[in-house]
Amino acid sequence: MSCSPPSRPFELSHLSRAILLCGCAAAGTAQAQEATDTLVLEPSVVSGSRSEAQSFDLPFSVDSIDREQISDGQLGINASEVLTRVPGLVVQNRQNYAQDLQISSRGFGARSAFGVRGLKLITDGIPASTPDGQGQAATFNLDTAERIEVLRGPASTLYGSNAGGVIQVFSRDGAGRPRIGAETLIGSDGLSRNHLTAEGEADGVGFVLDASRMDTDGYRDHSAARRDQTFAKLNFKPDEDSKLALIYSSLEQNGTQDPLGQAWEAYKADPRSVATNALDFNTRKSIDHQQLGANYERYFGDSTLQTTVYAGKRRVVQYLAIPRGPQNNPNNSGGVVDFDREFHGGSIRWLQPVDGISGDLRLVFGLDYDQSRDDRRGYENFSGASNGVKGNLRRDEVDTVTSLDPYAQATWTIGNWTMQGGLRYSTVEVDVDDKYIVGANGDDSGTKRYEKATPSVSVGYAFTPDLNGYVSVGKGFETPSQAELAYSQGNAGFNYSLEPSESTQYEIGLKARVARDTRINAAIFQINTDDEIVVLENRDGRTSYQNAGKTLRRGFELGVESQFTEQWSAALAYTYLAATYDSRFVAGNNSIDKGNDLPGVPRTTLFGELAWKPVDGISTAFEGLYRSKVYVEDTNTEKAAPSYTVFNWRTRFEQHFGPWKTHQTLRLDNLLDRQYVGSVIVGDGNSRFYEAAPGRSWYAGAGIEYQF
Repeated sequence: MSCSPPSRPFELSHLSRAILLCGCAAAGTAQAQEATDTLVLEPSVVSGSRSEAQSFDLPFSVDSIDREQISDGQLGINASEVLTRVPGLVVQNRQNYAQDLQISSRGFGARSAFGVRGLKLITDGIPASTPDGQGQAATFNLDTAERIEVLRGPASTLYGSNAGGVIQVFSRDGAGRPRIGAETLIGSDGLSRNHLTAEGEADGVGFVLDASRMDTDGYRDHSAARRDQTFAKLNFKPDEDSKLALIYSSLEQNGTQDPLGQAWEAYKADPRSVATNALDFNTRKSIDHQQLGANYERYFGDSTLQTTVYAGKRRVVQYLAIPRGPQNNPNNSGGVVDFDREFHGGSIRWLQPVDGISGDLRLVFGLDYDQSRDDRRGYENFSGASNGVKGNLRRDEVDTVTSLDPYAQATWTIGNWTMQGGLRYSTVEVDVDDKYIVGANGDDSGTKRYEKATPSVSVGYAFTPDLNGYVSVGKGFETPSQAELAYSQGNAGFNYSLEPSESTQYEIGLKARVARDTRINAAIFQINTDDEIVVLENRDGRTSYQNAGKTLRRGFELGVESQFTEQWSAALAYTYLAATYDSRFVAGNNSIDKGNDLPGVPRTTLFGELAWKPVDGISTAFEGLYRSKVYVEDTNTEKAAPSYTVFNWRTRFEQHFGPWKTHQTLRLDNLLDRQYVGSVIVGDGNSRFYEAAPGRSWYAGAGIEYQF
């Protein structure tokens, strides 16, 4: 049977459209058949070891989120929808598309005021992070993702600087008979998303084409956004010993509104409120991001050569809410950020199995090169009597960040033992060419170079075929990002005295299979960090940073996945993390005591999911998320964002009619309509630390696909 919308669907109210979608879903249940076991308890990953292996057998913490978990009942908009199921990660949706998600792994990345830093983000072998460690999860395309791998702990240091954790997205290859599809989604706060796709294989060439547009009014005032994403991939085999993939992606956001953070009193009075100066200066951000890459793999007997090359450009214009007064400082770079970025790089890797010795020994030798070049300008955010417009030039420079990292790894399985070791030598160079030298504004040109060897060793032992234990140790370092280097104390020029932080990580873990239908991963860890990078001063809209002695992170992670029956499954992810300063230091006029909690890091996070698939074509699940309170600045004296618990429900229906396939999705988030702070802005100088999360929200979607 079919459900056709009225001839003029754009005149339907959101409620009418939701009723129509649900009606289609109910009608489709007549097509359902018996369920099958779909939970994958033995995922294969390449993160860490660089070659495909079952995650259960690897002696470190690595998780994989499969295609069904990414798409089943999810919106396909933000990575926060699925990354919450990974222990060790804290993923906070700011409800602010101008600033992107906030993601931290075992505390790394928690201080980021915008975007993602301290974690390595990678898509199809192409970095989604710049060489200085600043990344954008918004570039992830969830519609085309085959899986997402998350690596944590000491083994992540093998990915170089700024790799407190590694999140890799792998797109699927085009395969099977060609098919085309369309999907629409609507929801609370004016959300709408339309999505077109085509994929398959023809004459030996696989293709995946994807385009989507998302519009939202935003939960908070002055937070409307439009996001356009495109993705294209061609994969084929030039000959029987090689394969090649060409990948293009783009992200465009024009005039994305930025509501800024909220003071505690403003948040309590009205969670949807916006700071007055955000309206005065019409704070907003526009992004135009495009990149093209190629992955080539060739087999030489048992050996493999893998290469990746990529290039792209990114244009950003952002209007900030810096008042006119502070911009009188000759060193102030204005209230409009305007840059054109060109980036490129590549990697080459040789995978070599070694014969003639006991066990299975595999070697990896590689080299990664990345460069990002920003033609960066700053302007006053006013002209005459008008605010929120581009005024006089106040900054003009070219910032170039380059990294070059050779590395070597070995994985050796002999008997019940698995050993993996590796060494990477990372070099990151930051070069500033200052072209704005006016009056008291001096020449900030200069070069800063960071170098560090980061070793990692992991040893695992199989006590039984269903119980593995391991120990892992590694050293890593985190360079300052270009944004963290940009200002010295007192709103002066570049902070060339800022040094990288260095960490030593320890991890002990167990991986168990229980009755073949349940998998358990447990790990305890400790991270000792010297020269932690922290906020020194937040003044006149500019933040400067300093190195702050020692920090200590100790924690426990537990991940459980279970398939009780063919119909019922469950998942749990628990994290306890005590992240504290391990030495006293002074920041501005504040003394930060030893034992204070690192801001932005909750001590406890718990995610749970119970899913039911009564018959083939119907799935439904309840999700729950608990997060303990979060401190918002280093003294721990400002109001902490309170703990919260939220519950969500989702369901999906799917039907097949010959070459046609249809599906419907209904989702309700925050079922109990809890008011809570969803994310925090660490160390905000105006005490606007808080970002409210939405109350009860609904979403409904439907899609159709035709296979040729």
